[in-house]
Amino acid sequence: MASLKYTPKQHITEIHSRLSKTFREGRTLPLEYRRKQLLQVARLVQENADDIMASLKADLGRHPFEATLPELGPMVSSALHAVENLDKWNSPEKPQVEAWRSGWDTTIFKAPKGTVLSISPWNFPWVLTILPLIGAIAAGCTCLIKPSEHAQASAALIEKLIPQYLDPDAYAVCLGAVEETTHVLGLKWDHIFYTGSTSVGRIIAEAAAKQLTPVTLELGGQSPVFVDGDSTNIEIAAKRILWGKQQNAGQVCVAPNHVFVQEQYQSALVEAFRKAYDSFWPKGPLDSSSEMACVLNARHYERNKSLLSRTKGKVVIGGQAGQDLRIEPAIVTGVKLDDPLMEEEIFGPILPIIPVANVDAAISHIQSGSTPLVIYVFTENEETKNKFVQRTQSGQLILNETFAQVAVYEIPFGGQGQSGYGSYLGKYSFDTFTHQRGYINVPADARTEGFMQGRYPPYSAPALEFFSQALKAKIPDAQSLVLSRVMRRGKYTKPSELQPYNVQSVVGLSTQYSPLSVVPNIVIAA
Repeated sequence: MASLKYTPKQHITEIHSRLSKTFREGRTLPLEYRRKQLLQVARLVQENADDIMASLKADLGRHPFEATLPELGPMVSSALHAVENLDKWNSPEKPQVEAWRSGWDTTIFKAPKGTVLSISPWNFPWVLTILPLIGAIAAGCTCLIKPSEHAQASAALIEKLIPQYLDPDAYAVCLGAVEETTHVLGLKWDHIFYTGSTSVGRIIAEAAAKQLTPVTLELGGQSPVFVDGDSTNIEIAAKRILWGKQQNAGQVCVAPNHVFVQEQYQSALVEAFRKAYDSFWPKGPLDSSSEMACVLNARHYERNKSLLSRTKGKVVIGGQAGQDLRIEPAIVTGVKLDDPLMEEEIFGPILPIIPVANVDAAISHIQSGSTPLVIYVFTENEETKNKFVQRTQSGQLILNETFAQVAVYEIPFGGQGQSGYGSYLGKYSFDTFTHQRGYINVPADARTEGFMQGRYPPYSAPALEFFSQALKAKIPDAQSLVLSRVMRRGKYTKPSELQPYNVQSVVGLSTQYSPLSVVPNIVIAA
């Protein structure tokens, strides 16, 4: 297709001004407005499904199944889920407060952050553009979308459809590469949402820091798998791992990057991969009937070929390069941690197997690397599960499955450390673009003001004594704390030795107050 026509920098500035003006005027605040825009997002996808699938075919060679399952379906369901929950998500919260502040109307309002920027990647160019947009719309923000220039067909269609379906004064698209993106990052945004590589994520974070702009970074990393041969169905594990790996030719931030397995089970795992491989592609992955996705471009194609030629492991399944930027998914055995395949995230159809002595060795290897976006564990052993929960760090921990966690919108999706920070999906998308705005309304009446008198200068010894009670609260030892919780089933009791003060001499009131009801603290009977 023809090259994208990039958005002139001056026009980008004008778009930013228009979106900012729309937000300042409050046009995106009414829930009915947001509801209408969210429904339009769903209609955009439904009414243009064929064109969207065609754009994914042009950019990535995607089969309609691999367009519908991870992209088109979630976009519609996420928009409708946001519509269904819009009132609840936006409702102010009334937190439980201590009795002495019960009349302060303590509230948490859900305030939109403002005018936001979303920069999306090429590997899933639709769903990773639209899901953050849904969160921004639900929160009441205006939003500029910058899709990846590397997925040209998708980016062009996004630019065409967004202004047809959504309010162009509130939601817009700009196209461009490094120069245009640099200009965009020089503008003041109220939040930046970026999905992509760690290297570019650092650039985004640095640019945002200059404006003190909050950022969500959805990055990637070397997401490992551990197959517990002692306690799992190896054939099911192999099938699920291979399915997750071959999605979009391995060009997925949550793709299994490499597999740890106990040494004695490596051969069994390879045979299980072979069985799954043959069932997935009876005529081979490169046969036209397989319709396997291709890698993005010639540079990525050559990079994957180079990895296969440089590895010191043994390619036991697949690995042949074909036409149209397609490469057979490759299973490589006997890989060590210093192998070329382990230098960085593979982001392609290559799966190294690393034999280890046991689960502790696998965990040690994982701990020694950067924090991954996800860790996959195949086991039925409770001790092994607990070890991964307690001794590893990752954005997500997924047992006995790969890839499917991106459909679970009830849990946050996001990284930790070098795999990113912040999260989204479902309500978490709304939360990302929402400021939790604290609010109190302290009554300006005689009773409240009388109570406040003790804090004003000139300070007095009785007032100091009164407000020092929290400082003097009894601190239990850890063992008695646990015993108390068990014996009282979580119910806290006040120390019997603390007697109510008559605060008339301190604050001018005749009412009796316990010092612990005035100053915030928790006291647990030892």
